This record gives sequence, structure tokens and C-alpha cells, in this order.
Amino acid sequence: MEARINARKVAPQAIQAMLGLEKYLHDTGLETSLRYLIQYRASQINGCAYCLDMHWKDAKAQAESDERLYMLDAWRESDLYSERERAALAWTEAVTNISTSHAPDEAFEDLKKQFSEKEIADLTLAIATINSWNRLNIALRTVPGTYQPGKVHQELKKTA
Repeated sequence: MEARINARKVAPQAIQAMLGLEKYLHDTGLETSLRYLIQYRASQINGCAYCLDMHWKDAKAQAESDERLYMLDAWRESDLYSERERAALAWTEAVTNISTSHAPDEAFEDLKKQFSEKEIADLTLAIATINSWNRLNIALRTVPGTYQPGKVHQELKKTA
């Protein structure tokens, strides 16, 4: 596969704006492991190979287990995830599939049991952000396999 366009080169200000969102999300206090799980799950749903490669590598670099990453597609049938993670994963699926799910009240009620209003807003922004990255990388055919763990964290330090 060959990339269609390198957005970093032709639209660097747009990428910097997206990285600004990532910087904000990094500083929200949401658990890093939770953010990786929702990024990975949304990327599975959307079929974004570049983001799957990236978030697998970053999660592993933060000591996430292979088993939890392998089982993520079937998280409902696994006891590997906390109630907080389950609520976040259900919300991730609802927001990612919003055209068919319309973010159901049941998923939101479960979310409210585990997260504060601020955390819900931040979590929803994190889901919207990974969905934007997925769409950008899929549409422009960003080539997977070259991402080095921690690269995004290095870029976030530059945006500070």
C-alpha cells in the first residue's frame, strides 16, 4: 500500500491542531491504559491498520498485557476488564457507531456510574479524536508498520 497524501507535510497546522487535542487528553487524568483501550477498540471497529499498529505498540510499551489486547474485540465475554473499562468500551462502541447506535441512554447511564461529568466529556472527546485520526489515516492510506512506540509522546512534548 502506498500513502495517498502525507497530511503532516501538506497540512502541518491541521496536524498540530489534532496533536493539541491529544496533549489536552494526555493531561486530563484519564488513565493511560484506558485511553489506549478505547483508541485500540475504536481503531478495530473502524479498521484503521495504522492506528491499530500504533496503539498496540504504545499499549505494550506501557506494560499492557497481550491477553487484554487480544481479547478486546470480545471484551463483553471476558472478565479481564474492570467495570470502569467496560463502561468506557461500551461508550466507545456507541460513539464510534453513532450512525446506528445514536449513543443510547443505557450506555450513558452505565458510564455515569463509573465517571464524573468531566471525565465523560473528556472520554467522549478522546473517542471523537481517535475516530478523526482513524478517518484521516484510512482515507489518506497512511502506511502501517513503521510506527515506533512513544513517538506520539515525543510529539506531544514538542507541542507543550
